[in-house]
Amino acid sequence: MSTLLEEVVQAHGGIDNWTKFDTATAALDIGGAVWHLKGQPDMFQGIELTASLRRQHVEITSPTAGWQGTFTPDAVRYGSLNNQAAVERRAPRESYQGHTQQTEWDRLHALYFTGYALWTYLTIPFLYTYPGFRTEELPEWHENGEVWRRLKVTFPDSIASHSREQISYFGEDGLLRRHDYTVDVMGGAQGANYASDYRNVRGVMVPMSRRVFAYDEARRKVDEPLLVSIDFREIDFQTE
Repeated sequence: MSTLLEEVVQAHGGIDNWTKFDTATAALDIGGAVWHLKGQPDMFQGIELTASLRRQHVEITSPTAGWQGTFTPDAVRYGSLNNQAAVERRAPRESYQGHTQQTEWDRLHALYFTGYALWTYLTIPFLYTYPGFRTEELPEWHENGEVWRRLKVTFPDSIASHSREQISYFGEDGLLRRHDYTVDVMGGAQGANYASDYRNVRGVMVPMSRRVFAYDEARRKVDEPLLVSIDFREIDFQTE
């Protein structure tokens, strides 16, 4: 584990504390321009989730809209809360072949994207200590009057995520400030994901708010439009 990774893992609560927990539960709202572009504007408002912290498995429920969905890298399933008229897609990533940033999604497309994205966000930076991940510290970055240390992370093929290579930025306190990636399932769209409003949840520092923008060739944030907003209303960690 690199020195920077060791420091940021400790700042977020420490690996010994993290390994006590097996699952995360949360209530949250997701919005932003991407969902209108993709034809699913309100799908993830007022949702609840349960996520495994050791493997990629996320269950998402919308109590008000009356649906539930399950994400794994190999399959997504969507249906009503009474399990009627459920639909499933195997090898879901293959269904994005030929997609551009403007291609509309069905609900299974949206569920796969949201499932892997939330799982990634909930587990960073501890995720980077899991088997198969490779990290490299990059030169410092100046933004918002702060100096941020940067970690380039190469994901193993076994993990579904935005892209194989991603960059995380950490403040002087060791907490995640920004997370950059390209989105393979959106034709390589770029995302700068800003984390804020930290809360200590059972000893783990969790950003309760995320805001995603595009970035330009110099990696400078493009302020408009707000692509994705994520606001956690509640979050907790459990042991099985």
